[in-house]
Amino acid sequence: MAVQTQGLRQVQKQTQSLALAPQLRQSLKILQVPTLELRSAILEELQTNPLLEEIGSNDESLDSTEVEPSPDEVHEQEVDDFPDEVENPGDEQSKEEIDFDIDAKESSDSEALDFSDEFAILKEMQEDLKEHFEREYEGEAQLGNSDAEEKRKFFFDSLVADTSLQEHLLDQLKLADSTESIQVSAKYIIGSLDENGFVSSSLSDMALVSGLPLSDLQSALELLQTFDPPGIAALDLQDSLLKQMEIRNLDHTLPYQIVRDHFQLLVRRRVPELSRKLSQSTDVVHKCLQKISELDPAPGRRFSDDHNQSVAPDAIVEKVADDWVVHLNNDYIPRLRINKTYKELISKGTLSSKEKEYVRNQMRSGKFLINSIDQRQNTIERITRKLLERQGEFFEHGSSKLRPLTMSEVADSIDVHETTVSRAIANKFLQTPHGTFPFKYFFTPGYSGKDGDTVSNTSVKEIIGSIIEKEDASKPLSDRKIVDLLAAKDIKLARRTVAKYREELGIPPTNLRRQY
Repeated sequence: MAVQTQGLRQVQKQTQSLALAPQLRQSLKILQVPTLELRSAILEELQTNPLLEEIGSNDESLDSTEVEPSPDEVHEQEVDDFPDEVENPGDEQSKEEIDFDIDAKESSDSEALDFSDEFAILKEMQEDLKEHFEREYEGEAQLGNSDAEEKRKFFFDSLVADTSLQEHLLDQLKLADSTESIQVSAKYIIGSLDENGFVSSSLSDMALVSGLPLSDLQSALELLQTFDPPGIAALDLQDSLLKQMEIRNLDHTLPYQIVRDHFQLLVRRRVPELSRKLSQSTDVVHKCLQKISELDPAPGRRFSDDHNQSVAPDAIVEKVADDWVVHLNNDYIPRLRINKTYKELISKGTLSSKEKEYVRNQMRSGKFLINSIDQRQNTIERITRKLLERQGEFFEHGSSKLRPLTMSEVADSIDVHETTVSRAIANKFLQTPHGTFPFKYFFTPGYSGKDGDTVSNTSVKEIIGSIIEKEDASKPLSDRKIVDLLAAKDIKLARRTVAKYREELGIPPTNLRRQY
């Protein structure tokens, strides 16, 4: 009888990976975040690093080295910790990943920070801080706990926040005259509404899943459909439009009849068929469609998170006299320096090794942050100047003159890696005489045009929009016809590409653009 044995086999596998230092990750984050997020990050750092302080706009005691230390100065003072923080830097990927701020790790160890003349009276400093916080606590205690709590409550209550659809409906439900069981059912339906404000499942399914009486759910739904905004808690788009017209007392009108009886023809905009079925002229049908278009097809959308938000441009390009000028928007970025008080307090040489290490790390961290912010702004400025050089016609004449441009072209011209450009323009905005645009707007592929010129796809979209705008509404142009018109301009596109660009512009297809 043969005995089968099972053994263990050891296998070695060698892999190579790149580990980024925490400070390097911070540099990459600073490079990538938009201005307003950078401001928040800086303010947070000011709270955690006692050696950092913000420079006031009227501070006259500053010198350039304190406000913006040169890269050489920073290297001399902080590189002693950097050489060992990047593992396996030998592959090509490491250069790509750490292109930004890589020089911060190339100085010699002999240039390490020297704090011999700075370490002094940390204990005195600690006593001063302790005394300060004790006074602050005593002042708050004198106010009384109730008063302090009242002030805090007033502050948080005064904060403005967006109201969700659910909160908006629940506030109305509190004022509604209904039984407790109806209230419970209404709350369940509110939680089941989709982003458009429509009921996401049937009432029978809700009753089965929740265990609530179907009659209560039906009564709750009828109650919710009387709430603001009109058309809320509808079963679908058709139901929502009908509810909105009923609230406006339009339930005996021709538009109401179209939505109720001929909804599919309405969706497909079949004006001739609607005209025949209603025994009305096409002009009358068009007026009805115009009336229906005034209704809200998604009453719950106004409470969603995808509403317009204000943005702060990271750079500004404007024309002064006959010259184009680039400005960085530094209004939202706090100016930082290392607090002079620490140099005065750290002069008596009574610090322990642990205290010295703490101060050393905080100072190094603060100066690294200052240098990273400076490099971020410098990178954005260089990219902006290159955009001004490559897209000069855009700044003069607008989007129709936008030229194809890739990130690799800009990266090569300013001597950085493409990934650095990608990070630098992410979530950034550029203010121009023609409006404020994302930086990515200026990086676009293109097509060959007349006389060998290249045209960006953004410009092509504008051309398509212009062609459709000038078309005969009674005979709208097909996508194939638009392809032919573009070919006459030496712009060769496939029909599906034209259809894609048309959809991106929010332009409906031919049958929906036709006016009878």
